[in-house]
Amino acid sequence: MTLPTVICSSAVDVKGQISWNDICRGYNQLGHARVVLDNMKYGGGVLKDGSFVIPNVPSGTYLLSVISHDHKFDQDNTSSGEFIEVRPHIPGTPMNPASTILLPYPITISARERFNYFVPRESFNIMGMLKSPMILMMIFAGGLVLGMPYLMKNMDPESLQEFKKEQAKMSHAQNALQSGDFKSGLSALMGAASGQDQTTSQPSQIRAQAANKNRGKGKRR
Repeated sequence: MTLPTVICSSAVDVKGQISWNDICRGYNQLGHARVVLDNMKYGGGVLKDGSFVIPNVPSGTYLLSVISHDHKFDQDNTSSGEFIEVRPHIPGTPMNPASTILLPYPITISARERFNYFVPRESFNIMGMLKSPMILMMIFAGGLVLGMPYLMKNMDPESLQEFKKEQAKMSHAQNALQSGDFKSGLSALMGAASGQDQTTSQPSQIRAQAANKNRGKGKRR
């Protein structure tokens, strides 16, 4: 908790009390803590009953904070003329002008949040693993390996022979590229591509020739 304080005497003791709540139930939960002014310019420890005293604080305006490892505290703005005045303070806002709301003195502060430094380990997620691109590629490759024999059994002899030729060309190209013979590998890849173009164009050529023959027969009649 942070709190500015103004004190008009030459030096006074700033007193206060930590109010236990559900977030921080007692001294054992609080652990070692220290109440300081202006980032440890002045300070005092917290006793087991929650009380604290910051001794010999000169006249001026201060920001009071509670340094705690496990808890976050409120912030207040405190000023003094003939007596000490405590006002609420919102972090990030200017201390002057201060709030018009007065809080009781001695200062009473309480914990507002408990820090959680433990991050639970993520549990095994089968769906998350299946969504991984690498796992999907492995599943697809395994499906091809398992399904290829069934596909080859259902292929006609001509298609099967052509498939084996193309597979041999691709295997030769991969071996050439792995061995560092890029020229032979690229030539094999280009040859395989041209062979596929020829095989795909053959059915269309046969259909065109058959259509021309049918047209010639029609003219003769």
